[in-house]
Amino acid sequence: MAVDEVLYDKVRAVEWRDGAVWLLDQRVLPGTLRYETCATAPEVAAAITAMVVRGAPAIGVTAAYGAVLAVSAAYARAVGDWRASARADLALLRASRPTAVNLGWALDVMERAMATLPPGSPVAALLAVARRLHEEDIAANRRMGALGAALLPPQARVLTHCNTGALATGGYGTALGVVRAAAATGGITMVYADETRPWLQGARLTAWELVEEGLPVTVLADSAAGALLRSGAIAAVLVGADRIAANGDTANKIGTYGLAVLARHHGVPFYVVAPISTIDAATPEGRMIPIEERAEGEVLRCQGVAHSPAGARAWNPVFDVTPAGLIDALITERGVLPHPDAEGIRRLLAAPTLA
Repeated sequence: MAVDEVLYDKVRAVEWRDGAVWLLDQRVLPGTLRYETCATAPEVAAAITAMVVRGAPAIGVTAAYGAVLAVSAAYARAVGDWRASARADLALLRASRPTAVNLGWALDVMERAMATLPPGSPVAALLAVARRLHEEDIAANRRMGALGAALLPPQARVLTHCNTGALATGGYGTALGVVRAAAATGGITMVYADETRPWLQGARLTAWELVEEGLPVTVLADSAAGALLRSGAIAAVLVGADRIAANGDTANKIGTYGLAVLARHHGVPFYVVAPISTIDAATPEGRMIPIEERAEGEVLRCQGVAHSPAGARAWNPVFDVTPAGLIDALITERGVLPHPDAEGIRRLLAAPTLA
């Protein structure tokens, strides 16, 4: 099979089927392959909050389809202004996860489309917008993959954190998109995946994606990353992002900041791979990014089994912020920005999308 025929992308986290949003339930992978069907916007919001779907770009795509369901229900009620009637459901979607900026970005796109729709049924027109966002996300991921792969040396071994693949996006992936692009030409010899406590997105999801596609993967405990980087085995660290501030500070899955510090100490390039939609120009710097905290039980238990004594407390921030000064390059669909800062981010946002 020719390289161009190898898609290296068998997974879709979110799909629109038969008037509903189908979400691959990431809470039960890799043991169970199960889809959850959401027929209403509140069901979509609940699924986002419960982490049936996760990953900033995938959440954005899911929210866009959720907006279609919100408008469909409002239009069907046909009581007064359907736009006003949809607002409560749209607000519910917007509040479902506080940190991932792609969610609000996608809903902004959908609401701007709602404001300019011609008379008649709005559902088909809005569905076309949501599908376009989905397709553009996949195309952007493929561009980022090619740009990122060009930064890696031949036969690279890379380290990644959390899950940044097709499960976290519309398809193909951000940091794992770089892996897929490099693997298509034989440029990857091993992907090391941090297990990523407490939800184990690396051990469960990244490892599953790569095994499914026949790509090499080795899972390690998060606390083993320093020893691995010290060994000299790693050519680059590749991570995604949930929100990038205007100065280049980047919020990503908890543990990313520590990984960036370790990479800098050991002289290993640290690359953030994320679409332009992840940049939040309205947030000047990372300390202003809202950091979601989840239930203590996610840390104190594993798959429902307690492993800490009764009475122990847990701190469970979902994300941390990596200062821009620790990032060697930001890889986007509009190009690679070395050593991101406020001026570089402004130039990137003003740049045209690559053909």
